Amino acid sequence: MGKVTNITQLKFSVGELVHHRLFGYRGVIVDVDKNFQATEEWYQAVAKSRPPKNKPWYHVLVHESDQATYVAEQNLETDEKLEPIKHPMIEHFFSSFKHGKYRRIELDS
Repeated sequence: MGKVTNITQLKFSVGELVHHRLFGYRGVIVDVDKNFQATEEWYQAVAKSRPPKNKPWYHVLVHESDQATYVAEQNLETDEKLEPIKHPMIEHFFSSFKHGKYRRIELDS
């Protein structure tokens, strides 16, 4: 999972709730890549709409599922419900949910 250095070009950030424009599911962002980081084989097999590889891609936990997805920014929009996501991995990434957004777990350094 990549680290993003230029935050200004991202539409979403970790902890934000999103809605997938094509498949209709809700989710929460757990990580961001500034550009596509999976394999060409994955892209050919899974990314049917052929979103751009040189734009941000997001790691998303899917609501009411145990699935995580990898989604291009163009296929995501802000989730208007602003309700918590039900996913078994939520507590591994986030410590709380307030005002429609998850807060990351603070790690001791």
